[in-house]
Amino acid sequence: MHDAIKLLAVTLQHINRRGQDIDFPVVSCETEQPWPQGHYFVSYMRMITTRGLTGEIKFDKYGFRSDFNLKLNELTQEGLRHAGDWNTVMGISITGNMSKAFAEVKASLKNRTLTVTSLMNPPYVSLTEDTLKGNDRYQGYCVDLIEEISKELGFKYKFREVSDHTYGKKNQWGEWNGMIQELIEGKADLAVGDLTVTYERESAVDFTMPFMNLGISILFKKPTKKIPMLFSFLSPLSLEVWVYMVTAFLGVSLFLFIVARFSPYEWTNPHPCDPNPDTLENQFTLLNTLWFTVGSLLMQGCEVNPRAMSTRVVSGIWWFFTLIMVSSYTANLAAFLTAQRLSSPIESAEDLAKQTSIQYGCLQSGSTQEFFKESDISTFKRMWNFMESARPSVFVESNFKAVERVKKGNFAFLMESTSIEYIVERNCDLMQIGGLLDSKGYGIATPPGSPYRTLLSSTILKLQESGTLQMLKQRWWKNKGKNCTLEVTSQSVSASELGLDNVGGVFLLLFIGLCVACVIVILEFIWKLRRVPIEEREPLCLELCNELKFAIMCKGDTKPIRNEPVLPSNNLSLIQFSSIGNIDSKDVVS
Repeated sequence: MHDAIKLLAVTLQHINRRGQDIDFPVVSCETEQPWPQGHYFVSYMRMITTRGLTGEIKFDKYGFRSDFNLKLNELTQEGLRHAGDWNTVMGISITGNMSKAFAEVKASLKNRTLTVTSLMNPPYVSLTEDTLKGNDRYQGYCVDLIEEISKELGFKYKFREVSDHTYGKKNQWGEWNGMIQELIEGKADLAVGDLTVTYERESAVDFTMPFMNLGISILFKKPTKKIPMLFSFLSPLSLEVWVYMVTAFLGVSLFLFIVARFSPYEWTNPHPCDPNPDTLENQFTLLNTLWFTVGSLLMQGCEVNPRAMSTRVVSGIWWFFTLIMVSSYTANLAAFLTAQRLSSPIESAEDLAKQTSIQYGCLQSGSTQEFFKESDISTFKRMWNFMESARPSVFVESNFKAVERVKKGNFAFLMESTSIEYIVERNCDLMQIGGLLDSKGYGIATPPGSPYRTLLSSTILKLQESGTLQMLKQRWWKNKGKNCTLEVTSQSVSASELGLDNVGGVFLLLFIGLCVACVIVILEFIWKLRRVPIEEREPLCLELCNELKFAIMCKGDTKPIRNEPVLPSNNLSLIQFSSIGNIDSKDVVS
């Protein structure tokens, strides 16, 4: 602080000597307006070199202090002693005395048996078969971690299971108070497990550097995959749009029918060979008009085409309408049918805080509970007030009970992300929601002032750099016997194959259409059969069977004409010609 004030004073003196005016405006922390001359002042400060209590004060071009040394002192029973030096060029340099002390501590660990206390909590520490004795009774990530550390430092260890009668008891150390108490009382040399490094625990015991980094996240039940509706192909358009489309179809068909009948250019000669016909006909009958609009809507067309300019304008605007609607439907249908989406009611902690229908809680007397209780962030404060006032209580006694409660649905559990990874790997109906709400780590606890903490931290760092810690996590977190099928959520959408549930409605409509066509063709046959003389008819069922047999046998593309009496308008019988020769000119017909 002395050197900082001195550097400020020296800078002001240099600027004053150059005759540069300095304006000192009123400073306000609310407006956050920068000092206009601040950039110039800082730039000038970087060029100054002076000497202070910490040595020479000098900065590089980036504004960092350069060319200075730090002396490292060690606090011993005899007092402070010089342990080494540090500078920006050479880095840290430990003196012989410090290195000797480090080696002495390491040598004192050789062949020594340390008592390691822990609490049973898979996959960190758990019991194996009851027939085994000693350390062989225990297995888990932390057991393998202690084994790797013991190989590096050469000590032996003996696991001690802490009594769980204090588990869940509320105090400043959380659910691990039994382990910490044993360290303080000297009953154990190390405490290992999913022990989060917190300020309260650090005040009671010493921690090594974290061997695993993590944060608080949300455990939630996977949303149930909805069974596709039979007519899910109608989903791309809303019911309102479908109603409007049907209305537009009927309205345009009726309008085109009226326009075609009104326009003189749509009335044509039914007999082109007769130059002076008595009547004209219009191809746009009501049925033909409906067929034309349907063909256009389905992008197929038909044999009926408009001739007049007015009907062509109506047809063109209808074609443009169907182009846009069919293109929009096709594009949206691909998204509806090829992407199975699981939409979760919550996506983050903010979503939890904004609602009250889904309950959420955390482990009783744990570091997670302490995080929400002491947090100054408005979202986490609101969540804590909700959890504290919830009835029945949302604070559970163990992770196992929390998982069972989450599986029942409508409950979210806030816990460490590493534990969530382990649980999700073995429960396919659960998932992790959102990212990490904080950042913390698991460390190995040692008694206060333990000489082994530095050695343990160095070994953990070495195991981390070699990839051993990651290998251990893969061994105990990865579930080799059960693989959960990866479901596609709303946050990650990818194409998937279509099942019958998705397009079953189309097949149903096809079947219904074929049945309707069969009924119509039978009615057409019956209507046509009524024109045949009664004496030449056979029973209706026999007629249908004969006609069906003829259609199925496919014996040819021609069939004989059955006599049908047709009476002209003057009630005179027509002369029937057996055959007509080749007609090459219009005069012969006339």
